[in-house]
Amino acid sequence: MDMKEVIASAARKLILEKKVKKLTVKDIVEECQITRQAFYYHFEGIPDLIQWSIGKGVDRLLEETRQQDGPEAALKYLFVFAINTMPDVRRGVESNYGKEVEQTLRRGAYELFEKIVEEENLYQNYGRQELKLLLRYHSSAILGLLQDWTPEDTKNLDGIVHEVYQIMVGGITAGTANIK
Repeated sequence: MDMKEVIASAARKLILEKKVKKLTVKDIVEECQITRQAFYYHFEGIPDLIQWSIGKGVDRLLEETRQQDGPEAALKYLFVFAINTMPDVRRGVESNYGKEVEQTLRRGAYELFEKIVEEENLYQNYGRQELKLLLRYHSSAILGLLQDWTPEDTKNLDGIVHEVYQIMVGGITAGTANIK
């Protein structure tokens, strides 16, 4: 494990396991037993650490979605992953770096969908500005769905994923909804 990963792991541990609300560089360096200088050698500050950590998570998530059997299965994998990590994300948002966590998650969701669109060759007939708007729309819509997720939604996960996928590829028409 490289030092950036050690530092990020210590920050995650502090927020998630020790439930630190006000994360500081001092807390992080004490947790991983390094100097402040070592921390600042690897990161400009905690917002930089948060961005790096979420970026690495998005890369891992994208790699795992590539291993799924088709784009709809990949979308379901994303939903399941998000549902399972929601409690941790909420703790991060409730920390003193909540705004940075939220902004980075939004950017990460956008980048994840951008990579999926590229790899699946979706929206080939759209211009760059239209594509950017579609990506913003889809990533914000899915984050919004997840933010208000309910146990009933979990029961209807397959139907919701199918409908979201149909919306994304333009295949939904009136009367075809599959949600119970």
